[in-house]
Amino acid sequence: MQNPKGNLYLIPTTLGDNAPLEVLPISVKKIIELVDDYIVENEKTARRFIKKVSAKKSQPKLNINLINKYTEPSELPSFLSACLEGKSVGLMSEAGCPGIADPGADVVKIAHEIDIRVVPLVGPSSILMALMSSGMNGQNFAFNGYLPIDKKDRKSVLRDLERHSYEKNQSQLFIETPYRNNKLMEDALLALHPNTRLCVACDITLPTELIKTQTIGEWKKNSVDLHKRPTLFIIHKD
Repeated sequence: MQNPKGNLYLIPTTLGDNAPLEVLPISVKKIIELVDDYIVENEKTARRFIKKVSAKKSQPKLNINLINKYTEPSELPSFLSACLEGKSVGLMSEAGCPGIADPGADVVKIAHEIDIRVVPLVGPSSILMALMSSGMNGQNFAFNGYLPIDKKDRKSVLRDLERHSYEKNQSQLFIETPYRNNKLMEDALLALHPNTRLCVACDITLPTELIKTQTIGEWKKNSVDLHKRPTLFIIHKD
C-alpha cells in the first residue's frame, strides 16, 4: 500500500533579528521539531533560524534544497519528493511569510498540481502588518513589489500608482531595496500630490519599529532616515 503523502508546511520566519517566539506561535516550533526536509532561500540563515527556534534540533539530519535566482524551474518538483515518500517538507522565506513576494510561490503551485496538502502557519507578513496599521483602505489594495531604479521611470510609476489609488479607491503598496529607501522617499515627495497620504512602515516587529502615515505635504516637513531599514511604503489619494 502506498504511503500517504506528507504535507508542505509554509513556515513563517521573523522580520529581523529578534527572538522567534516573541512573534511566532508555538505551533511553528512544533512543526520545525517534526520536519527534517526544507526548501529555503539561504541555507546559512535557515539553519540559524531553525536552531533559534529549536536548539535541540539535529542539524546534520536536515535535508535542505535552495530556491533562489539560480534555481532552475525544472529542479522544483524534486524538492517535493519527500512529500511523495510520506514525509512533510517545510518551506521558509528569508523574512516573513512564504509565497508572499517570495519565490516559494512556485513550489506551492507545484504542490497543488500533484495533490500535496499545503498548510500555512501563522506568522508576520510585513505587507499585511503595514496595511493594518496604515489607516488606509484594507478592502481594496495592491502590492506592486519593487519600483523602477531609474529616477525618471520611478517618478512616472509613482504618479501612475497615485492615479490608480484615486480612481479605484485602492491603497498602493510597494518596497525598495533597503539601501535605496531614502532615494525612493525623496522621489515620492517630489512626484506626489501634497494631499496624498503616505505610510512608511519600517522595521516592523523590531525595537526600532516606525509606522507613520502623513500627507506628502506633512512628510516634507518631517525627515526620516530609512537607510538599510526594511520598509513598506503605502500611498492613497482620496
